[in-house]
Amino acid sequence: MAKNDRPLTAKSSVGEWLKHPVGGALLREMLAQGGQSEKALAPVKLLSLQRLVAMSQGQLSQEVVDDLVLRANGGVVVEDSDDDEETGWIEQITPGRFTGKTVVVTGAASGIGRATAARIVREGGRVIGVDVSAERLADVAESLTDGDFVPVVADITDPDGIDAIMSAAGDRIDGLANVAGIMDDMSPLHEVSDAMWERVMGINVTGMFRLTRAVIPVMLAAGTGSIVNIASEAGIRGSAAGAAYTASKHAVIGLTRSSAFLYAPQGIRVNAVAPGPVATNIGGISMEGEYRERIASAMTVLPPIAEPEQLAASITFLLSDDGTNLTGVILPSDGGWSVI
Repeated sequence: MAKNDRPLTAKSSVGEWLKHPVGGALLREMLAQGGQSEKALAPVKLLSLQRLVAMSQGQLSQEVVDDLVLRANGGVVVEDSDDDEETGWIEQITPGRFTGKTVVVTGAASGIGRATAARIVREGGRVIGVDVSAERLADVAESLTDGDFVPVVADITDPDGIDAIMSAAGDRIDGLANVAGIMDDMSPLHEVSDAMWERVMGINVTGMFRLTRAVIPVMLAAGTGSIVNIASEAGIRGSAAGAAYTASKHAVIGLTRSSAFLYAPQGIRVNAVAPGPVATNIGGISMEGEYRERIASAMTVLPPIAEPEQLAASITFLLSDDGTNLTGVILPSDGGWSVI
């Protein structure tokens, strides 16, 4: 059966759905009800409709997807065939890559942090998973009962939080993934409030700095260690976010490069991953006004949205021994956005 002749299923790509005479009409109708057009789906055209359930963070439910599949096929129940491969990238675990290693991961309760923590655990590592949300951390811990995941409810901007993380980690820390971070409200410099500036810089820069400052002496004592900071496309360009977030991610890259240079002789590698659009950010910002429209126009060339697990693949590569001989690297994990 030709691909175009197959019935639509949850495993069919968003692009296939939009091209289908019935499925496309259903998707456009659903988007219109939310005040959006099919342009909102452009970055996820290569992904399956099923993947959007998890990526949408509750905006698209499984019940809605099941109903769309039923309606697209004239009310006939169509089961996904084992021969139908789900579209998009599939995570491949490397067994034993982190065996015997302890890695601290911040922002571990959701998104990129959760995906990174889960991959390290599945690859044999011990993860100190840090987040401010006790409920979401408990959910992560429940999903990783077959591995070694230590949840730590802590605020990295609070010295007591840093102490709690270090106490949980113990005398050995092989890796640190500084994933925790927040977005700004896309404001230009003259509109940035003191509260917004202090919150964004506090979490994205000061918190990362304080935890890294605490971890490095442990790595120096061991003569080895790997640190990966999460920067952003906003750290290498000026058209990806507001002034506060852009400044914070430029600072992350500066700290990464300085640390990489200074600690290389002591066996500590320090790198950064600069994500492009990631599924965890869908629908996070309401853009209005002259300056926000300028940023929006620059984002018309965005590559397809990545899933958190794709970023985790880049992060764990640099964290692991596979990243040997790499330090001071700013790795754009962005689908090619940085070359535009």
